[in-house]
Amino acid sequence: MKLSLWQTSSSKSDQYPDLSYILTRISEQPPEILLASGFAFGSLSTLVGLKVHARYFRRFRNSNFVTPDIYADQRWVKGVVTSVGDADNFRLYHTPGLGWRWPLKFRWLPRQIKGSCSVPREGYDKADQTLHIRMAGIDAPEGAHFGKESQEYYGPALAWTKETLLGKTVYCKLVASDRYSRSVAIPMLPRRWLPMILTPKYGKCVSLEMLRDGWAVTYEQTGAEYGKFGKQVFLDTEAKAKKAKKGQWIHGTDGESPAEYKRRYAQMRLPKESLSIESVAETTQSAKKARKTGVWKGFFRKFFSK
Repeated sequence: MKLSLWQTSSSKSDQYPDLSYILTRISEQPPEILLASGFAFGSLSTLVGLKVHARYFRRFRNSNFVTPDIYADQRWVKGVVTSVGDADNFRLYHTPGLGWRWPLKFRWLPRQIKGSCSVPREGYDKADQTLHIRMAGIDAPEGAHFGKESQEYYGPALAWTKETLLGKTVYCKLVASDRYSRSVAIPMLPRRWLPMILTPKYGKCVSLEMLRDGWAVTYEQTGAEYGKFGKQVFLDTEAKAKKAKKGQWIHGTDGESPAEYKRRYAQMRLPKESLSIESVAETTQSAKKARKTGVWKGFFRKFFSK
């Protein structure tokens, strides 16, 4: 005898206990088991919540908060560029997770970095509240620091970086920390026709764009990072810019590179440094001799005065 559709579905539903039955069975359990189960569930939920918060919602106040395991994972971070220091580095206010944009806006940028262009003209470069980002894979003309004169094309290169990045939302792939405690990263700009979340995969690489416009050279020193693009892509992009005479290559390719500039000033500073080291050593030896002489003089003075 065949059952009707209603009878079949009714018999299937009878195989599963209803909510009242489940609650009754739970209430029959010993209090110790219920307490232990609740504690275990609460602890597991807390650990999972902390893990998710640390991975997706915790804000890095500055580069000192970025730990070695984060660099090892080459984690992506998103933020607003608040100021540009030199042509190849900038400061990023980290804006992780949700809540920074409408219609789900419940987190706010500091008042100093809100305005018509999100960032004031003077910038927001608080070292304790922003990540100091060094663009990976490139070396831009050097500015005037510590009494050194700037390179010829430092001004236009700096202007390019400011126009390209200042006030923009940028994704950065953190790859290493350099000797100045800056976060070496591969910065990516969103494309207008794509959702921002796809920027890490399909965005524009700022380092390559700067090479393409002729305002940087490929960084080839120890520890250089090029991300998914590889060194050869950087070198080819630089070669095309030189061939097209873009940016600093407008008058040829015979100019001094940033690496040569740094080596030249390092050699100029070396004799002074060695001289100062020698003079410090001589001063230290003289002080030691004076202390020894003073000790013996005091000893003989006390001995003969008795």
